[in-house]
Amino acid sequence: MPLFGTDGVRGLANGLLTAELALHLAQATAVVLGQGRSAEARKAEGRRLTAVVARDPRVSGEFLSAAVAAGLASSGVDVLDAGVIPTPATAFLIADRDADFGVMVSASHNPAPDNGIKIFARGGTKLPDIVEQRIESALDWDRLQPTGAGVGRIRRFADAEDRYVLHLLGSLPHRLDGIHVVLDCAHGAAAGVSPETFKDAGAQVTVIGAEPDGLNINDGVGSTHLDVLAEAVVRLGADVGIAHDGDADRCLAVDAQGNIVDGDQIMAILAVAMKDRGALADDTLVATVMSNLGLHRAMEAHGIRVLQTGVGDRYVLEAMNEGGYSLGGEQSGHVIMSEFATTGDGLLTGLHLVAEMARQNKTLAELASIMTVYPQVLVNVRGVDRDGVSDEGVQEAVAASTAELGDSGRVLLRASGTEPLVRVMVEAASEEDARAHADRLADVVRERLAL
Repeated sequence: MPLFGTDGVRGLANGLLTAELALHLAQATAVVLGQGRSAEARKAEGRRLTAVVARDPRVSGEFLSAAVAAGLASSGVDVLDAGVIPTPATAFLIADRDADFGVMVSASHNPAPDNGIKIFARGGTKLPDIVEQRIESALDWDRLQPTGAGVGRIRRFADAEDRYVLHLLGSLPHRLDGIHVVLDCAHGAAAGVSPETFKDAGAQVTVIGAEPDGLNINDGVGSTHLDVLAEAVVRLGADVGIAHDGDADRCLAVDAQGNIVDGDQIMAILAVAMKDRGALADDTLVATVMSNLGLHRAMEAHGIRVLQTGVGDRYVLEAMNEGGYSLGGEQSGHVIMSEFATTGDGLLTGLHLVAEMARQNKTLAELASIMTVYPQVLVNVRGVDRDGVSDEGVQEAVAASTAELGDSGRVLLRASGTEPLVRVMVEAASEEDARAHADRLADVVRERLAL
């Protein structure tokens, strides 16, 4: 199995992800990312490469980020240690400080025992697959081992958080005065910076999930446990709830009645607002094939094209970069606003969503009504040949359901990339219809593709 997954290297800390691996990954990264034209130009000028290193508050992040910093410094790279900050803050600071690359130690929405290493290129962009493959290969290459004055220095990035906050505030089209926001920081990387930013933008802020102890990240709070936020919003009579995940690259919301507003609805709100002010490039929104049919219907009604990609924010980013698009994301809450960020940014998304409430003087429920969410049923069919989704019998069943649903529904079959599993997703006008078609198709997949 390759070491790099869809979002860096991730696994059980001190299981797969050891301090030794973190050290060697950092050294391999210095070898590979130190070979580009800009890196060579810096070396020719007698300057060392510079990298930003940050982490979320998991206890294992302390030794893993120390190992990363040690590996980079031992390879002649100067390290700016930003401490605990969100993943999108790390990406922003790489570009802001004109660093050569950066490393974020985080496992995002995973539980505390897990951790991960995400590597960003110059400019704060995610690495292409081919570069990750080179870094993995470089684990077996000779390491850079400068001595004396050639070794890198590790310095505290003292104003990292302030730079990021000022960037976020400078992006806002409208202040948030008069809006009561409940923030759920998932006991994660946003616990320090998110409340400060929303307050500086003018919101009245109540904070939950903002007491990280290294072990409670994502534990019953955050974007994967929205019931806690919904209860708090309703109980306090707040206007809106904003939920982050552990590294704050996601944003989901809750309206004043406690109803969940997911990534598709957030993208619909932002897309229409951006189109109205001429900021939606080519009147196009980039979304994955898993985005709700209601998003497509809503965008069509507002003259906005939806460009579909495979599942994963990296594929959304690739499409946005290739086409020069300004907005994209996933139903899960990864929303990318390319004018201000190179990756999904939960704080940026939440701020702009609440800013639209303030600008239009509407509730979140009123804004979200722009889109009708179609019931969506997902069935995971295990123990089947994942390469057989093009089987004639399976495709005949898909065509039959598609014809029966017509314009009121949609069918999608996806093979897992790692398991003997096929995912069957059906959207329909009612939960009952969606469930009936999904179960029927799942039975066909089990029968036709059984191992």
